[in-house]
Amino acid sequence: MRCRQCQAELNESSYCPVCGCDVSLQKRVYLISDMYYNQGLEKAQIRDLSGAVDLLVRSLKFNKRNIQARNLLGLVYFEMGEAVAALSEWVISDNMQTKDNIAADFIAQLQSNANKLDTINQSIRKYNEALETCRAGHTDTAVIQLKKVLQQNPKLIKGYHLLALIYMNNDEYKKARRVLKKASRIDHTNSTTLRFLKEIDEQLGTGSRSSSQNILSSFGGRDKDAYTQGSPEIFVSDNDVVIQPPAFRETSVVATLINLCFGLLVGAAVVWFLVVPATRKDINENANAKIVEYSDTMASQSTQIAKLKEQIKESENTVASANEQIDAAKQEVDSYENLLKAYSAYTDGDYSSVLKVIENIDERGLSVDARILYDSIYAKVSDSLFSDYKSKGIQAYVDKDYESAAENLQKAMDIKDTDYNVLECLALAYREIGKNSQARGVFAQIVKTFPNSRRAVNAQAFIDIIDRETGTDTAGNTGNGDTQEPQTGEDTTDTQEPQTGEDTTEPQTAGETQPEEEGGLGNADEVLGNTR
Repeated sequence: MRCRQCQAELNESSYCPVCGCDVSLQKRVYLISDMYYNQGLEKAQIRDLSGAVDLLVRSLKFNKRNIQARNLLGLVYFEMGEAVAALSEWVISDNMQTKDNIAADFIAQLQSNANKLDTINQSIRKYNEALETCRAGHTDTAVIQLKKVLQQNPKLIKGYHLLALIYMNNDEYKKARRVLKKASRIDHTNSTTLRFLKEIDEQLGTGSRSSSQNILSSFGGRDKDAYTQGSPEIFVSDNDVVIQPPAFRETSVVATLINLCFGLLVGAAVVWFLVVPATRKDINENANAKIVEYSDTMASQSTQIAKLKEQIKESENTVASANEQIDAAKQEVDSYENLLKAYSAYTDGDYSSVLKVIENIDERGLSVDARILYDSIYAKVSDSLFSDYKSKGIQAYVDKDYESAAENLQKAMDIKDTDYNVLECLALAYREIGKNSQARGVFAQIVKTFPNSRRAVNAQAFIDIIDRETGTDTAGNTGNGDTQEPQTGEDTTDTQEPQTGEDTTEPQTAGETQPEEEGGLGNADEVLGNTR
């Protein structure tokens, strides 16, 4: 024993020989701890494991460095099937005393036997699963899992208690009693086991009864008249009670045959009512055991399959996300490569190559610096790009390829939306392919861009035609309008644009300036000639 103040070795004196501290209280506390340890050891020797645990825990409360008490507590826990609690106590003991400590041997034995340690871990995991299953209300599955747990770890008292509790909840008190008897063989005085057994006795009405019975109270000698003929005679000889069997009397042959037949019938009845049911019971128990084993295997496999499906789903999501990131990164790389090609062609003065490459650049994925470079190049070549789209679109319109014309002219309009030729041909191309809503929007752009002009008047006439065709007037009301459709000077199928046949010149009022007269919707060939 060492002093708590200076860690010096103590002697029989009540004071520390080094620091002079009063250690009488310390010695008394250590003495109480040793007393509880001795009592716990006695309890453990008679398999009163619950009482041993209680006493050893008290011993450690008084002296947490009582290595012997801690090691014994770990052994008791291990004997009760709680291997995790046992390992915890042994690890603490080994850390407190690293030399000459048997706890290190216990830990090494468990670690050397990997199969046993794995079995313990599986039994604990399955017990926890059975507990969660029982809480969820699936008691049948919990019973199967607990039986499997008790096969792997037959000393797990908590497993017996949970299984007995399930049986009691299902009113199967006899099964619960058998389970609790097994638990009582491990821990004779476990309070939970005794409480459950008492409750079962109360439910079944089989409380403790006195089995003592007096056979003979007194005998005053032989009294043959008190007994019927053929019954045993009871008399007292000195201080002993003598029971004399009746005298044997020979019977007839008929009686012998009757007795023999009766004995055969009794034997057959015994075989039929005892042996056969026992054999059937063994067969049924074996079959039930196989069914339980297969059910447990199927349940485990179903759980594994569900986990594997979740892993596959997660992997598929990960792969899909990775593919999306790869596509985005590839698109970004292509945009940077096209930007470099465009810049190289721009510095060489090859604007035609710049126009081909810059169309494939997604400016949204560029960085700030790269976007500045893109904007500078685009600003330089936008006019050329606009002219290229414009010429391609008008040529496609002349060739009656209205889909291509609408696509190229829309791109030209996105660059510059104030060019009348582009707007006019784009609106007419949308009309030809049946996209009246887009055509109306382009005609509205003409009216907005060229107000108070003949171009605006002609565009408004087309807007009125479209509204009449779709069943709405310019005010948003349904019905037929009275707006006259612009007259064409030539057949419109020969790429001739509609010409208004009536004078749409707005009246001039005093004080107003007449807007400059501009041409109507001209011929596409004329438009194409203007761009060449």
